[in-house]
Amino acid sequence: MGRWWTILPLLWLACTPEPTDPAAFAAILYPADNPSTAAGVALGERLFFDPILSADSTISCASCHQPGRAFSDGLPLSIGIDGLAGNRNTPGLTNVGYYHLPLFWDGRATNLEEQALHPVGTAHEMGGSWPEVIGHLSGTEDYPHWFLEAFGTSDIDSTLVGRALAQYQRTLVSRDSKYDRVLRGEASYTSAEALGHALFFDLGDDPGGDHAGLPTAECAHCHTPPHFTNQRFENNGLDEAPDLDAFPDAGRGAVSGNPFDNGKFRTPGLRNVALTAPYMHDGRFATLEEVIDHYDSGGRYAENRSANVHALGLSPGQKAALVAFLHTLTDTSFVGSRQDFRRRRAGAGSE
Repeated sequence: MGRWWTILPLLWLACTPEPTDPAAFAAILYPADNPSTAAGVALGERLFFDPILSADSTISCASCHQPGRAFSDGLPLSIGIDGLAGNRNTPGLTNVGYYHLPLFWDGRATNLEEQALHPVGTAHEMGGSWPEVIGHLSGTEDYPHWFLEAFGTSDIDSTLVGRALAQYQRTLVSRDSKYDRVLRGEASYTSAEALGHALFFDLGDDPGGDHAGLPTAECAHCHTPPHFTNQRFENNGLDEAPDLDAFPDAGRGAVSGNPFDNGKFRTPGLRNVALTAPYMHDGRFATLEEVIDHYDSGGRYAENRSANVHALGLSPGQKAALVAFLHTLTDTSFVGSRQDFRRRRAGAGSE
């Protein structure tokens, strides 16, 4: 394979305007010890899509985080090396660079750099070890050269791999959904989308508003704009728990050691949510309609269930309107540009 094709990521980055944070977005916090550079992002992109990070070179980050699914995988539970199933659903990565609180469903990683290190040594994900991975990368013709370009050294280690992957993930910015265009005055909601918006943001609480008297859906208390997550850990009533030790998955509690955190999971962002089915930490709901039905029911009892989860009394039309609004969070330009770039690079690499 000729070396010429390897500059494609750099050319793509050079021709792509530097993302500007929309006014509603807080700025991405770039770590002082890992500033993003064109070479670093390009290296991270190569690593993200390269199965060399797995023990048998069959699984890449992109195996579970697929661009066409907003960097999720469409499965209830992630599938790793040798077809082994994990115990949780693969979250999407839309706008993950803006998240500044702990990552993973249970919050066991403090930042993207740390998060990137976990899958390599996890038995049901990439199934290898860092010494093996570093040996494979160092033994290639190109990776030492690419690390030298990105970090000024060809001595590869796990820290630099994590930094490169984090730099790439910070480029996964989505900001052109219909919801964004409506905010900018460039589009208008349909009547169903407008009703869903009002329900989502509890506009029925406004006695003088157009939607006064609507039931509250409580969505925005946890799924707060602009990224539609409060980045906190919540028990959203999925499992009956007569006591705090009765949850089938302790979630945040297994990390924090606090029993009151048992059964709590990180609130996922909802941008591109229509592309990331199935839903919840264990992928138990196949559709957005099932998700809405769950919240409308009020969920199941647990001492630490969120106060925002209670029976809602939504009509079928109101449920459909909420789903219609959630579809306005889809950014086809974000998904399409990532897919097109991967196809172009794959085509070049085969020549």
